[in-house]
Amino acid sequence: MRYWPHTPAPTRAAALVASVLTVDAVLHLYWTTGATWPAADDKSLSSAVLGTQVPFTPPVLLPLVALLITAAAFVLAHARRPHHLLLRTATLAVAAGLSLRALAGIYWLFAKETGTAFYWLNLILYTPLCAVLAVAALRVARWKDAARA
Repeated sequence: MRYWPHTPAPTRAAALVASVLTVDAVLHLYWTTGATWPAADDKSLSSAVLGTQVPFTPPVLLPLVALLITAAAFVLAHARRPHHLLLRTATLAVAAGLSLRALAGIYWLFAKETGTAFYWLNLILYTPLCAVLAVAALRVARWKDAARA
């Protein structure tokens, strides 16, 4: 099934996953500068993003930035070369990671206090987005048709 003329659906799914992961990487890279937007300070940023206190410093954030960019690149590369085993395996790993985050988010809905920013961001944004991205990444990983329209 095609969603847009001349573009296979898995290519669109790959673009979605890679775009969101890249935006997330850029946001984390921004936080390495010491900026805390959209929060007032490091403590409230950590609480809203993670639901706990973790230092938002380059040694903590840069490995995550590298992981997000690498994941985005693997998903995009697999959409272009769907028969490549390493790219398919890496895309499955991205789907698995996103699935685990979505499942953790469901758990946190029952384990975290409902009055916190993290609880509501997790409910409205983080968990649903991870679930959608996991399905999209899985769709890309399962795609084996190299034919282009």
